[in-house]
Amino acid sequence: MASNIQGNVTYDPLPLTSDDQPTTHLYNAPPSPSSASFHTPQLNPTDLGVDSAGFPLGAAQPRFLGAALYDDAGAPQIRNSYTSTHTNPSGGSSDYTGSVYALNDTLGATPLNHGSYAGGYKDDPTGSFGDLAISPMGPPASRFMEEKRAVYAPPRVKSKRNIIILALLAAILLVILAVVVPVYFVIIKPNSNKGFDSGTSDSTAKPSATTTGAPTVAVVVTGGDGSKVTMDDGTTFIYRNPFGGYWYWNENDPFNNGARAQSWSPALNETFRYGIDKIRGTPALFEPYLSNSQPAVDEWTLSEAMRNDSPNGGINQLENHYKTFITEKDFADIAGAGLNYVRIPLGYWAIEVRDGEPFLEKTSWIYFLKAIKWARKYGIRINLDLHSVPGSQNGWNHSGRFGTVNFLNGPMGYANAQRTLDYIRILAEFISQPQYSSVVTMFGILNEPQGNTVGQDALARFYMEAYNIVRQAGGIGENNGPFISFHDGFIPRSQWAGVFPNADRMSIDTHPYICFGPQSSAPMSSYKNTPCTTWGGLVNTSSANLGLTTAGEFSNAVTDCGLWLNGVNLGTRYEGTYSGSGERVGSCSSWTDWQNWDASTKSAIKNFAMASMDALQDYFFWTWKIGNSSVTGKVETPHWSYQLGLKNGWMPTDPRSAIGFCGNTDPWSPPLAAWQTGGAGAGDIPASVTSSLAWPPATLSTGGPVASLPAYTPTGTVVTLPVPSFTQSSAATTTIDAGSGWANSADTGGMFVPIPTCSYLDPWVGPSASPPSPLCSSAARRRFEPREPLITSAPSI
Repeated sequence: MASNIQGNVTYDPLPLTSDDQPTTHLYNAPPSPSSASFHTPQLNPTDLGVDSAGFPLGAAQPRFLGAALYDDAGAPQIRNSYTSTHTNPSGGSSDYTGSVYALNDTLGATPLNHGSYAGGYKDDPTGSFGDLAISPMGPPASRFMEEKRAVYAPPRVKSKRNIIILALLAAILLVILAVVVPVYFVIIKPNSNKGFDSGTSDSTAKPSATTTGAPTVAVVVTGGDGSKVTMDDGTTFIYRNPFGGYWYWNENDPFNNGARAQSWSPALNETFRYGIDKIRGTPALFEPYLSNSQPAVDEWTLSEAMRNDSPNGGINQLENHYKTFITEKDFADIAGAGLNYVRIPLGYWAIEVRDGEPFLEKTSWIYFLKAIKWARKYGIRINLDLHSVPGSQNGWNHSGRFGTVNFLNGPMGYANAQRTLDYIRILAEFISQPQYSSVVTMFGILNEPQGNTVGQDALARFYMEAYNIVRQAGGIGENNGPFISFHDGFIPRSQWAGVFPNADRMSIDTHPYICFGPQSSAPMSSYKNTPCTTWGGLVNTSSANLGLTTAGEFSNAVTDCGLWLNGVNLGTRYEGTYSGSGERVGSCSSWTDWQNWDASTKSAIKNFAMASMDALQDYFFWTWKIGNSSVTGKVETPHWSYQLGLKNGWMPTDPRSAIGFCGNTDPWSPPLAAWQTGGAGAGDIPASVTSSLAWPPATLSTGGPVASLPAYTPTGTVVTLPVPSFTQSSAATTTIDAGSGWANSADTGGMFVPIPTCSYLDPWVGPSASPPSPLCSSAARRRFEPREPLITSAPSI
């Protein structure tokens, strides 16, 4: 029986490449290369040419030819089908005019239902060779059409009985395929390397050692946009991710790294190409204690106040905050917002506390393990940021205790730095384990140290020693432990260029804020290009001279208006109530009353956000969420909440829309140098550099010679962080290896602890205090005892 070709046939998409394209593009297919790269001339009907003609090296070749409805500028707008390999010039890049789309009969149902594009596909729209529709063309008419027919053969006419039988079989098959195919191609195949091995991409994967092989388990462990997610407490939500991301979690396979945050972000079992793939990341507790004789102004005083508040739960109130403030749903929403990284601040008390320090010890580590689980589930990478260290590295409230700098400063500055290096070591050993290294891929070793207080020399020596410790835990080379992020210490980035030559995977972190400088009453709209002109060139220069440059924090704030933004009860510069701020500029009410912002205000904030994203390139917005005030019941610092901006229209729903916002005409061009990403030369730091940055420094800027200051000795038992536990189902066939908490078994050095016969001051004593005298009794052994570094040799490339 003759074939009966129906109109509006739906054809398969063409997954030609994996290029980064917005999902609003038809089939998510990549655009053709530009006409500047190659040229395919208009062909005659009898010419075909060799398969490789006109295609540059590495370009994906189409499986067939179709209509190209644009040509180069000045040429006919509609081209013949056999020249459809031509490119679409700028200005004619509609997805609905490509060869894939034009193979369908429109039947008035597509965006081509107007003008000369209306109606079905024509072999020769210009009429120069016949203007024949696709349906009636016979076999001898064209080799081009036969190629299309071979790919898209029409169905044969079936009997009614056969149709019913086939329909039933097809329905059963579809149910099976709907489960098996996505799980295999999306999760199992990309992750067929060892379940927690991030060293290779899916193309060179090995069988997973943790996969159970039970298809009944795989049915409920993954999903994309619109799927139902069941959380640990049994509650459910619908996963929303319009960017092609998908989640994966299987309690029997908890180190599977197959999840992907978005289609353009590498899955956790794929290589993140730093410098090419862009990093896009993200106060009610204090109010009850404002009337205390000692108001809670930081986590130290908050912890003290809570410990004295037994009727309301005591210090465990903080754990309730951990449980409820950031949840699994937030991680799902972060992926759905188009973000692929999170920066998680951690205080040292996640590991231990000493000498009556009031912080809630170790509890935050439990919730960081949950964060790792949730990040893995949704394909998100983590930048672990050591945010607070003994003695305080900056004297600000978010360092743990508001006051003075006692890190590398003052009589306890050296001892506090020793403790800090231990905590860096403990964290590095944990996150360098293969079970966790694909998720916690970046380690910010110290948040916002006051470089101008401690001095760049002392800070650089500390960074060099921390670098050695982290690389001792994981080794040298790509995928061996995390990227090491060091903060600029508020020292110009140009002064860090060349300080750590050939250091393996080090990135510089900067926190660009406008709001803490001079205040202005200028409207938000006037700041549209400020990030471009202020930050864009600096980032380009830093990327070229230093390597990966990240903005570990930025926000939408252009004034310091917001509840306790400068600290609890410290006022604002804008209203003239902050100490030393000068004259009042105006009222903060219009800057915080987000519920009454009009469309133009929201648009102006969004413009600033997109300018910031484009200028900064690799960034973390501070922060994802701001809690509601327990007094007013609403967010009082709206410029600092990514989530609030998404819900109310002043943050872009797709962060890629910011690309090109600044119109940068001279951007830095990737890739990074090989040694900067763990390749050839990584870790080959010249001996002259390591000797010039030897630890410890001879003196501290305030405190004097290190030899005259209190110090610890490395003879204590090292704290090892606990690993998570998992409840396997009865179908599990393997035992889960969650690691030991320590990546490098050869690292057996002790932990820095006090010498019993030596004297020590309060770690927060202040820089003006005098050291104990004498430091130690005559029988005590008081000297620095460095650990011998155990650095894995650089890989052969």
